[in-house]
Amino acid sequence: MERRTFLTRTAAAAAALSLGAPGAADTTARKPYRACIIGDSLQGKYGHSLHLVWALREDVEVVALADPDEAGREKHAREAGAPRTYADYRQMLEKERPDLVAVGPRWTAHHREYLLACAEAGAHGILEKPLTPDLAEADEVIAAMAAKNLKWAIAFNFRASPEIAHARKLLFEEGLIGDILEIRGRGKEDARSGGEDLIVLGIHLFDMMIYFLGKPRWCASRILVDGRTAARDDIRDATEALGPVVGDSLHAVFGFDRGVPGYFASTKVENENPGRYGMDIYGSNGIATIRIDPKPTVYYIQEPSWAPGGKDSIWKRLPDCPEAPEREPGAVAHYAPIIDDLIGVIEEDRAPKISLEDGRQATEMIQAVFEAPLHGGYVDMPLKERAHPLSRW
Repeated sequence: MERRTFLTRTAAAAAALSLGAPGAADTTARKPYRACIIGDSLQGKYGHSLHLVWALREDVEVVALADPDEAGREKHAREAGAPRTYADYRQMLEKERPDLVAVGPRWTAHHREYLLACAEAGAHGILEKPLTPDLAEADEVIAAMAAKNLKWAIAFNFRASPEIAHARKLLFEEGLIGDILEIRGRGKEDARSGGEDLIVLGIHLFDMMIYFLGKPRWCASRILVDGRTAARDDIRDATEALGPVVGDSLHAVFGFDRGVPGYFASTKVENENPGRYGMDIYGSNGIATIRIDPKPTVYYIQEPSWAPGGKDSIWKRLPDCPEAPEREPGAVAHYAPIIDDLIGVIEEDRAPKISLEDGRQATEMIQAVFEAPLHGGYVDMPLKERAHPLSRW
């Protein structure tokens, strides 16, 4: 579809939405956006139900779904209300010429080809995280979208939470816990501990670190296997199609624009309890903690009560903490801010608040952890080498 025609249709959507809540378009009017879904029930599935996100908007009509697995194709098409299905996503894009595409598979092995095909079709959309296995592919797909002025969001749903925006305001702008000293994050440290945990769960923490602190300027890391320094022979494919990984334990520290360090660790442990997954923010007058599974919640404690046994030694929810509005389908309500913003981005011709560029920056933090051991344990950022570091170990 020509961009002029698409923007005409998006303007009509804006008019329909102007008097109501987000997504509350006049259901008697023709839905202006044609949407498709790319999934793979055998590899990466549909992320966290990403095939349902277009149902958050009454001005979007799902027209087709592609999935190479017949049973998965029928099941997910029924759930998404897709009237037509395809085994080949390329055929779907060519025949349907959608305005919007949701790319569901979390596994990054085919993200490059999905996104380049969507760029060729002239479609905007949303992609499940992570972006790509390495920065070289990230650079390529972002350039392809920019060449056609196509707008793409990435599914960093935790950062989209209004509670996280509220936390940035109170903690980093208003000083609720004093001057920020450091941020510490941990992965789930389950069977994927180390390099794979870094990719799958660490990426959410890295996205939030950048949101709070600005861009990273350097990284130092140490990667271990069974307690010894990891070597080239320890490199393996991830258990999911996410590219190569190394290490069952790792420790990394980043320096950010604000001069505040951010730490990430994922350690192999006997008790694979995922409850440690999250982020702790240390201030000169207290601590805040962000627990982000299944959704972000933020608590804080201030001096003198933060010491065990101190006065009123309890963790409290942030004051005046906003609640995300309820949206249907409930399974994907946490994506609503991203989808609403995406539609606004297309209409207003601006950058998404949560974009592929954010996905690239978080991917760069992952790649820096693998890159640093090639340089004595430390590397400056942004990275000069764009190919995957483990190809050069």
